[in-house]
Amino acid sequence: MQVIDIFKDILSMESITPKDGGILEYIQNYLSDFQSEYFRKNGVSNLFLKKRFGEGIHLCLAGHVDVVPPGEGWKYPPFEAVEENGYIYGRGSQDMKSGVASIVQALKEIDHFPGTLSLLLTSDEEGEARYGTLMVLEELAKRGELPDYALVTEPTSEEVMGDVVKVGRRGSINGTITIQGKQGHVAYPQKSINPIHLIANRLSKIAGYQFDSGDDFFAPSQLVITDIRGGLEVTNVTPDNVKIMFNVRNSTKTTIEDVEEHIRRVFDGLDYTLSISQSSKPFLTDSNSLIVEIVRESVEKICNTTPQLTTGGGTSDARFFAQYGTKVVEFGVKNDRIHSIDERTSIDEVEKLYRTIKTILESEKWISG
Repeated sequence: MQVIDIFKDILSMESITPKDGGILEYIQNYLSDFQSEYFRKNGVSNLFLKKRFGEGIHLCLAGHVDVVPPGEGWKYPPFEAVEENGYIYGRGSQDMKSGVASIVQALKEIDHFPGTLSLLLTSDEEGEARYGTLMVLEELAKRGELPDYALVTEPTSEEVMGDVVKVGRRGSINGTITIQGKQGHVAYPQKSINPIHLIANRLSKIAGYQFDSGDDFFAPSQLVITDIRGGLEVTNVTPDNVKIMFNVRNSTKTTIEDVEEHIRRVFDGLDYTLSISQSSKPFLTDSNSLIVEIVRESVEKICNTTPQLTTGGGTSDARFFAQYGTKVVEFGVKNDRIHSIDERTSIDEVEKLYRTIKTILESEKWISG
């Protein structure tokens, strides 16, 4: 099948972030009947392809061609696309060159659509993501060319192909609390201020604290402590300060202001500083929206399974589409080996993904909806 040939081709191109490894030019040439435009900045390349079939909606298919470094200990070379027992091995096979190949082949075969189809590919998803999808959408917004709907083919399936469609993502809040004390000799505790002793009975009020109870789509927003450090790594000196680092994967029910307020309540009366930022915001696409309905029906038809609508996992470029008001959904192959040694994807999954995308594009509901 042609989609497998494309998959192997791009899997063989070394595209460690932020490099595209020649993949973008390869796809531009393959989809030569699409209008093409590059957006490049700070070593990042983005390709935006567009084809207007007529008046109507604008559906954008999106993904990234960059991958994380492969590491050592692979069974097969990570950029040779070796096939064995129905699987194809390679860095990025799941995350997410299988999704890119499936999109490309589906677009190649589409000859009608009630509106505009576009493809947005970046080489800056696994990195800082500042000069990738976000930058392109910023420019499209200025032109009034933002898509109405978007499908991102990140690997979403868990146990079997088609069991999960992601209709949102949690946000990510990062924070550092530094509690100030006074360094001193351990034999004279009355002459020092030990910040560890100051926070000892307060840690239980932040560690694992849940800001909300979650709902049908989101798990509770929980504060997770990721690091605590202070002192000189000796037994006879009390520390001058102690630093606590944490993360909150937040739902739409919890804001960064909620987190700040809770920290203020817990550490009231102490000499401390809080550094906090939101690296991504949560979003949720209405489960009754047209794109969710079409994607779900297409997955059921091709994969013979009823997908669960979830928001779990880390972040993805889907958040940028949501930021601009585009209704966005994610669907792709299994994600059991993403970023790991011997990453692989089955041929069956790639073929099903390609067929699902083509079914989505051919849905008559784009007209009636």
